[in-house]
Amino acid sequence: MAEQRIVSLLPSATEIVCALGLADRLLGVSHECDFPSDIAGRPVLTEAKIEATGTSAAIDSAVLALVRDGLGVYRIHTDLLRALQPDLIVTQDQCDVCAVPFAEVEAATRQTLGTAAQIVSLRPVRLEDIFTDIERVAVATRRQDVGAQVVARGRERLDAIRRRLQRARSRPRVACIEWLDPLMAAGNWIPELVTLAGGIDGLAEAGAHSKVITWEDLAAYQPEVIVLMPCGFKLEQTQRELARLTSHPLWRELPAVCNQRVYATDGNAYFNRPGPRIVDSAELLAGLVQP
Repeated sequence: MAEQRIVSLLPSATEIVCALGLADRLLGVSHECDFPSDIAGRPVLTEAKIEATGTSAAIDSAVLALVRDGLGVYRIHTDLLRALQPDLIVTQDQCDVCAVPFAEVEAATRQTLGTAAQIVSLRPVRLEDIFTDIERVAVATRRQDVGAQVVARGRERLDAIRRRLQRARSRPRVACIEWLDPLMAAGNWIPELVTLAGGIDGLAEAGAHSKVITWEDLAAYQPEVIVLMPCGFKLEQTQRELARLTSHPLWRELPAVCNQRVYATDGNAYFNRPGPRIVDSAELLAGLVQP
């Protein structure tokens, strides 16, 4: 039987494929795939239509303009897709501003490959969904045994966090900020991670999309811990925008600021990437919330 030819159109899918031991079968990736390091140099199948190195406000404005005009934020290189002739395409159907929308992937596949390729679309909204997606990719790649091991190890590490925090003396109010301008409270699986890490998340709901909040909302919540995790931002990009937060009149009144418990993290590598490293994210968050 010929080896399966795989392409991934989002970073978390690439990490799942590699965790299953299939990096050598990964023929193409998205423009945002940057982990693990041995995928460097693979053909890139997607690109963004906006400048992703701008400020939070500029990126938000550009995305809203594209969405308002009925356009996608990303494009897929169909000529390269045709040249690679994959058997399996791993994509997502969770967020149209995080990767190429599923409908566009489906249309591009139908037009260039016909019915020759299988599409596995990931749509995680809760923590358990991430493990389910790993298992789904394992089934599609005939690596069920390896997938079961990856999931089992992940669950063991999460259980270790739960056991260590059973006797936590207090559970602080945590604000996880997924976007800086406008402010957005991180939803989906992040509130579950906060609970697991020994905190309370009163700004967002587990399983619901991240939502825009006002500075007044944040001030009223009186967060004792603030974790900055802008989606798609590496740590350096978040640090460049800190003045946007620290210059706001309400910033210095927040308990987390007064007690020096504000943390900037790499939201691109962790937290917003629903793959195997979500377990690393949980451990990192636990260290911040319950040091």
